[in-house]
Amino acid sequence: MSHETLAVTLFLLFVAGTLLITVWASRNTKDATDFYAGGRSFSGVQNGLAIGGDYMSAASFLGIAGLIALYGYDGFLYSIGFLVAWLVALLLVAELLRNSGRFTMADVLAFRMSPRPVRTAAGVSTIAVSIFYLLAQMVGAGALVALLFGFTSEFAKAATIALVGALMIVYVVFGGMKGTTWVQIVKAILLMGGATLVTVLVLGEFGFNLSTLLRDAADQSGKSGAFLEPGLRYATEAQGLAGKLDLISLGLALVLGTAGLPHILIRFYTVPTARDARKSVLWGIGIIGAFYLLTLVLGFGAAALVGTNAIREANPAGNTAAPQLAERVGELVFGEAGGTILLAIIAAVAFATILAVVAGLTLASSSSFAHDLYAHVFKRGKATERDEVRVARIAALVIGAVAIVLGIFAQRLNVAFLVALAFAVAASGNLPAILYSLFWRRFNTAGAVSAIYGGLGAALFLVVFSPVVSGSDKALFTGADFSWFPLENPGIVSIPFGFLCGWLGTILSKESNPAKYAEIEVRSLTGAGAEQATKHQ
Repeated sequence: MSHETLAVTLFLLFVAGTLLITVWASRNTKDATDFYAGGRSFSGVQNGLAIGGDYMSAASFLGIAGLIALYGYDGFLYSIGFLVAWLVALLLVAELLRNSGRFTMADVLAFRMSPRPVRTAAGVSTIAVSIFYLLAQMVGAGALVALLFGFTSEFAKAATIALVGALMIVYVVFGGMKGTTWVQIVKAILLMGGATLVTVLVLGEFGFNLSTLLRDAADQSGKSGAFLEPGLRYATEAQGLAGKLDLISLGLALVLGTAGLPHILIRFYTVPTARDARKSVLWGIGIIGAFYLLTLVLGFGAAALVGTNAIREANPAGNTAAPQLAERVGELVFGEAGGTILLAIIAAVAFATILAVVAGLTLASSSSFAHDLYAHVFKRGKATERDEVRVARIAALVIGAVAIVLGIFAQRLNVAFLVALAFAVAASGNLPAILYSLFWRRFNTAGAVSAIYGGLGAALFLVVFSPVVSGSDKALFTGADFSWFPLENPGIVSIPFGFLCGWLGTILSKESNPAKYAEIEVRSLTGAGAEQATKHQ
C-alpha cells in the first residue's frame, strides 16, 4: 500500500469518527448554551485537552517545525512565544473572563457599557482575527496534500482547501461546541502521540544526545554555528534595525495575542466553575508546553536528517518539514515501508489538527456574529435562542466560504507566520479592551470602541503596506510593490496604539459607571451571580 493510500485511509477513518461525534453532539445540542458553550459540562481536564487541541494548530505542527528547520534558533522563538503567552492568559484573563461573561468576549464589555457599539466592535474584531487564523490552517492543508500526492496543480490544492472548509462547516453547523470540543480532544491526543513517536525515533538516531542532533543540524543547514545563534531570520545585517524591531514585534504579538484570541476565550465558558477554568488552563499549559519542546527536536531533526535544501524544494516556506522528517526517520528505523507508514500517520494527524482548529475558529466567529451582532445589535436583544443558533449556523457557512477563497490565494506564506499576524491583530484590538474593562474603573464605551477599532485598524493597515502583502518574493502579491512599512509583524506599533486609543477614548468621554465596575469586579473575582446576570445581557 502506498503512503498516499494509507494516509487517505487513516484520514478518512478520523473523519468518520469525528462525524459520528458530530452526529451524537447534534442530538444533545438543544439550546444556545449547548451550542455556544457545550452546556458548560466539560471538566477542567477535558477542557484543558480541548484547549491544547484548539491551540496546537497547523502553525504549531507544520509551520514552527519548518521555521526551525530553515532558520534554527530564530524559528524556535515562535515556540517560546506561543508557550509564554499562556501565562498572560492564566494570570490575567481565564478565570476573570469565565466569571464575567456568558458566551463571547463581548459579554464582558457589554455588562458595564452601552451594549450595541461594543458588541459591534467586538464582533467585527472576532471575525477579522478568526479569518487570519483560518488562512493559516487552509494553507497548511494545501501544503500537506501537495507533499503527499506530489500534486503541483493549483486546482488540486484548491480542492483540498475546499474539502477542509466543507468539513469544518459540518462540525460547527451540526455539532456546535460539544461536537467541536470532542473533536479537539481526540485531535490533541493523536497529535501528542504522533509528535512524541517521531521525536523518540529522531533522538534514537542520535543516541538520545541533543548536542549531537544540534551539531548535525547546523552542519546540514549549510550555516554552521550561525544556525544555532540568533539572526538567520531576524536581525540580519541586511535587515539592520528593522530586523531587530521585527523580532521584538513578533515577541510582543505572540506573548500578548493568546489572551485576545476569540476561539481560545470562548473555551473558558465551557466549564461549570472558575476552579475548572483555572485547572483547564494549567492542563492546557502542560500539554502545550510538552508539545513545543517536541517541536525543538522535530525542527532540528528535519534539518539534520532531511536537510534544509530538500525542505525548501518541497515547500519554500518549510510547511512540509515535519511530514518529510517522519518519512525519513521511518525509513532509517523501519525501512522503506516504515517511512511510508509513518508519513501516512503524521499526515493524517496533521489533517486532524487542521480540521479541529478550523472548527474552533469557525465556531468562535459564527457565535460572535449570531450572539453579538444579530441578537443584540440587529435585533436589540429580542431574538430567541432558536433564532440565534440558526443564524450562527448560517454564519458558519458564510465564514467557511470566505476562508476557503482567501486560503486559496495565500498558499505561498508560512503558516506559523500567518498565525503570528492573527496574534498581532488580537493583541492590538481585543486585549486592550478586555484588560481595561476588567481592571480600570474609569473605562467606558468610547474607550472600548476606540481600543478595538484603533488597534484592529492599525494592525490591518500596517499589514497591508508591509512586505507580507507586496514588495517581496514571498508576498501575497508578488507582482506589486506598495510596501512602505518595513516590519513583517505590526505588533510593536499596533499593540501600544490599541492601548493608547482605549485610554484616549476613555478620558475624552464623560461616561462613567463606578457601580457597574464594582459589580463586575466582585463577579470576576468570585463568580458570585455571574451566570444569572449574564442571562439578561
